[in-house]
Amino acid sequence: MEWREEGILLSTRRHGESAAIIEVFTPSHGRHAGVVRGGTSRKIAPILQPGAQLDLTWRARLEDHIGSFHVEPVRSRAAAAMGDRLALAGLNAVTALLGFCLPEREAHRALYLETERLLDLLEEGELWPLAYLRWEVQLLHEMGYALELDQCAVTGQRDDLIYVSPKSGRAVSAQGAGDWAERLLPLPPILRGVGGGPDAEIAQAFVTTGYFLTEHLARDLGGKPLPEARARFVETFSRRL
Repeated sequence: MEWREEGILLSTRRHGESAAIIEVFTPSHGRHAGVVRGGTSRKIAPILQPGAQLDLTWRARLEDHIGSFHVEPVRSRAAAAMGDRLALAGLNAVTALLGFCLPEREAHRALYLETERLLDLLEEGELWPLAYLRWEVQLLHEMGYALELDQCAVTGQRDDLIYVSPKSGRAVSAQGAGDWAERLLPLPPILRGVGGGPDAEIAQAFVTTGYFLTEHLARDLGGKPLPEARARFVETFSRRL
């Protein structure tokens, strides 16, 4: 069994004396693990940094074996992340969330392309938080928790939408909320793709996406806690406010 494809490195862990087991995200093979011989060596270890774009060749005797990877660097994103605390926190959040929620070996091509675009923006500090927010919305959609924010779930109206139902992920208008307003999640305009995305709105939106990541996605994955890297990123971003 063999395939070759570019992918994004999600994580690395030592295996034996000199090898490493890596997890990558690729467009056609999804989240995929394999062994890199000599992965802890001085030559290869610097290549195996989270977020790195790699040319990957995977081989195994049988398809259900863990197999081994031959890796060649395409581009490193470590330098862009190391120079900025928010970028580093964001990179860690992206790779941790993908490793946490992606089913093994299941293709998610649209999410992969969105992830690649996001990570290529790491040096664009002003653009990155909004791009990351849109990526979280895409992640929820791909995992089966799409937010429906174009009309009120109660009245059907398409204006004055300021809340999100924590149960259904659908928008709710001020009129439709009634006495339930305090139990609903915020729906800032930027979460609907409206406006330029001031930091205060993005922070509000993170409250809503974070709720669905924690209370829906993580719960349905057996109640495992959401990776702390996501909370660290939001905390780092909030210091800018």
